[in-house]
Amino acid sequence: MTLADPRKAGRFRFVRRAYADGVASLVYAFDEGPEMVERIVFADAPAVTAERRAAFEAALDILHLVAGVSYYKAGVPPAIVVETHALDAETADFLDALYRHGLGEFAYHNKLDLHRRIAFPGNRRPGEGRDPALASAENLDSGLRRNDGVRRTLVPIGGGKDSLVSVELLKQANEPATAVWIGNSPLIAACAARTGLPTLNIGREISPLLFEYNRQGAYNGHIPVTAINSAVLAVAAVLYGFDAIAFSNERSASSATLEYEGQPVNHQWSKGWAFEQRFHALLKSHVAGDLRYFSLLRPLSEVAVAERFARTSRYDDAFSSCNRNFRILGPRPGDRWCGQCPKCHFVFLALAPFMPKPRLLAIFGRNLLDDASLAPAFDALMEYRDHKPFECVGEGIESRAAMAALAARAEWREDAVVARFADEILPLLDAGGLALAPLLVPQGEHRIPARLAALIDAHR
Repeated sequence: MTLADPRKAGRFRFVRRAYADGVASLVYAFDEGPEMVERIVFADAPAVTAERRAAFEAALDILHLVAGVSYYKAGVPPAIVVETHALDAETADFLDALYRHGLGEFAYHNKLDLHRRIAFPGNRRPGEGRDPALASAENLDSGLRRNDGVRRTLVPIGGGKDSLVSVELLKQANEPATAVWIGNSPLIAACAARTGLPTLNIGREISPLLFEYNRQGAYNGHIPVTAINSAVLAVAAVLYGFDAIAFSNERSASSATLEYEGQPVNHQWSKGWAFEQRFHALLKSHVAGDLRYFSLLRPLSEVAVAERFARTSRYDDAFSSCNRNFRILGPRPGDRWCGQCPKCHFVFLALAPFMPKPRLLAIFGRNLLDDASLAPAFDALMEYRDHKPFECVGEGIESRAAMAALAARAEWREDAVVARFADEILPLLDAGGLALAPLLVPQGEHRIPARLAALIDAHR
């Protein structure tokens, strides 16, 4: 099948979206080319109640617009056309920011200037130009908050340490929560089952045409996956009757990797504080005032999350943050950790100061810090002679502090990477800025409900 090159298209079209029998269909196209249809499958979906119909339709609109980023990036044409409804200025502004910043890494690698291409049309105030029955408003109560005052929280599970720390915090607070994940990863399913929480698995079927476009040479690269997942879960929350979505993004997710064309480029932009604020505001003004969207770990650094994860061994043989080897093939640690990607390197380094060495080696099946060939990879994590990797890893100061802590410990100091750090890098650093303790203190802005924020402050 030969397709027209989307890089030569003049328009990217949001054609339509629909929902029936638990399946949301999201339709896109370049110019008059073939329709790309993505399907989101909500398992055992209940009927949409009349009370929640307006909120559901508004959430479905947002999902259609946000998920389009996967398809738009194949061609990045100069015109964006939304055929489903007229956008208000707030939504258009949100989408401009999402597509520009969320595709920042993609633009950097493809040498594109997105600021000259991305402009969503928006020329009305919220609620104008639509069926009044479907128009949402500030503080709309959609019946998500239960009469008995008990909240119901969706907690997204990614298979890594962060979401599992959130799960344990919610369990400690006796919060009714459901572990939710999108896609068919056996590893995430196993982690979700290990939590002991009720589970919800949502299917996502990307259009096969996108893969065909990629095969024929379309633009490709990193997209803001967390933004897409957030939009999917907003629909799920309204559909199933949850009033909170608690992600597990820490404060270092807001830190940029580098600058390109005068703009910060952040691999984790849709995990950062700026996105969280804007998405929550959009949900509140357009979907439901009684739907809370926040990150439970926002005040914590990555090493603080690692320290809290290390307090329990419940997930040692189930979790993985490895992006290259995200599968379960058997009981061996090598089935879950490739040992070669930045995520493996960072998680190993972040956990090392807080775990007995034999426990950490059992998790990974090897000692990554005693492999001299990995020194350049750890250098990048410490931002020594290189920028940090385009990955979901902590800030350079966290990696430097963790490495310094290990250099002071007899059980680690002779390992190849640690010894090199002590000999070559440590003398160049300000020792006063290498303490781990200050990085373990919760700090910074967040949107965590007071009852849970107090738990995070107390859980030191």
